[in-house]
Amino acid sequence: MYKRTVSGPRMVRRLNIDGDGQGDLGGHGGEQRAVLVYQLDSYRHWREELGRDDLAPGQFGENFTVEGLPDDEVCIGDRYRIGEAVFEVTQPRVTCYRVGLRMREPRMPALLVAHRRPGFYLRVIEEGEVEAGQEIVKISTGPEAMTVEEIDGILYLPGHTREQVERALRIPALSPGWRQSMRALLEQADGGAGAAGGSAGLNPAATAPPPAWQGFRPLTVTRVQQESDSVFSLYLADPDGSPLPAARPGQFLTVRVRPAGGASPLIRSYSLSGEPGTGTYRISVKAEPHGAASAELRAHVRVGDRLEIAAPRGTFSLAPGDGPVVLLSAGVGVTPVLAMLHALARDRSTRQVRWLHGARNGREHPFAKECQDLIAALPHARSAVFYSAPRAADRRGVDYTQAGRLSADRIPELGLPTDADAYLCGPESFMNGLAAGLVDWGLDAARVHTEIFGSGAALTPGIKGSGAAPAPHRPAGPVGGGPEVSFARSGLDVPWNDTYESLLELAEACAVPVRWSCRTGVCHTCELALLAGAVDYSPDPVEPPAAGNVLICCSRPAGAVVLDL
Repeated sequence: MYKRTVSGPRMVRRLNIDGDGQGDLGGHGGEQRAVLVYQLDSYRHWREELGRDDLAPGQFGENFTVEGLPDDEVCIGDRYRIGEAVFEVTQPRVTCYRVGLRMREPRMPALLVAHRRPGFYLRVIEEGEVEAGQEIVKISTGPEAMTVEEIDGILYLPGHTREQVERALRIPALSPGWRQSMRALLEQADGGAGAAGGSAGLNPAATAPPPAWQGFRPLTVTRVQQESDSVFSLYLADPDGSPLPAARPGQFLTVRVRPAGGASPLIRSYSLSGEPGTGTYRISVKAEPHGAASAELRAHVRVGDRLEIAAPRGTFSLAPGDGPVVLLSAGVGVTPVLAMLHALARDRSTRQVRWLHGARNGREHPFAKECQDLIAALPHARSAVFYSAPRAADRRGVDYTQAGRLSADRIPELGLPTDADAYLCGPESFMNGLAAGLVDWGLDAARVHTEIFGSGAALTPGIKGSGAAPAPHRPAGPVGGGPEVSFARSGLDVPWNDTYESLLELAEACAVPVRWSCRTGVCHTCELALLAGAVDYSPDPVEPPAAGNVLICCSRPAGAVVLDL
């Protein structure tokens, strides 16, 4: 990010310029983002806008500082010759916190978007030497003549049209990342995101429908069912008998558990495992050896009790279609994919369905008979069940298919369809291994979907860790006096402290895994579900999140809040 001007020729290669590589290859660099361009005219704009007289070439992290080539004239797919090299425009600059650090102006990522001056990236078509002072010669104009300014606004600003998105997708030079975002926007326009609002192009969280209700509401326990030695189910209904709003197959409920004796409430999320759309819910819980919430539910919840429940949430859900479906699970990870299997059976689907499940043995195999009945009801369904430690009483060919673990090395022998959508849930190592194995087998990585029960992986671009991440904990220093902030997936409740600028900063102080990039309300990388409560924004995000979601990088709690984090 901290660059200096150089004299004389420099060799431009496919991935970067000699002597000027990228430090964070997760968010920068690669063939599509080999060279970053920023314009002297934008320097003049920012000098006046920010009242700065210290802006020198390279200040915005660009490789080429150029005269001309404004964002409202340069088009995606345009080709230029500079010296010996030939370049192609692939995408606008991505929003990143580093430009705010370099400029000593935290709002800078948002300002670049709001003022329509992002700059752009080039792909190297022909390698060669380039030198300051050389003429920039335009060779050709990209198809659709869509400017950098226009496509940047489509993704980051409200008000784009379907026609604009379709035009963008017709540009072969558009980078794969932006192409994926445009496809998500197109699916959103086709109704894939319901009425949630937000931008599906920026964050998949916006593809979920808005929550059926805000905060927590009481539901009545109508049945408690033991499913295996360690898994039990709770059936829930509206206290007045009204049908509950339908959930998508694969979504989860968040439960506020109030322990006996008046201890602080515990907030946990559990997948819905029953048939969607019946007017009632079923969640299934694994009784963990040291799980406070699961132990409380197992020991004390009885039929007729009421539990505080937040509305169904989650983007891990069965997509409509006619193509093959592969449902893979291990242990209690069966619950969300079981809801998908229920939905397929309810609809009498003619899709090709492959059901793959791993368990220790028959005593640790929840829903075994239920799954067998559902699979038998589907005309094109096949199953394979793996027991890692079968008992003498477990019957091969009846209770399970093969002994051993369900792992990536099993995939070739299963003959799975490579055009399938795959849904995986289970321990993280199980999902990582199976997901990689499915892609190696030939499935499209974009069609391999996973669900994580606990905290997701952090995304902190350019920040190096110092060994194993610590467990979430209360922040160091004096205890805050503000409203309670609950991190539902991390099982942590912390009073707000006004010394923090945002909920993101509080989460970082608590070692709660977080995802972010711009830190100023532009990129939506930090967008997640606001399970209860309300927030105040400062600064206001460039585009608001989807209904029921929150951008934690630029918000503070307006009262007690519960975050899906």
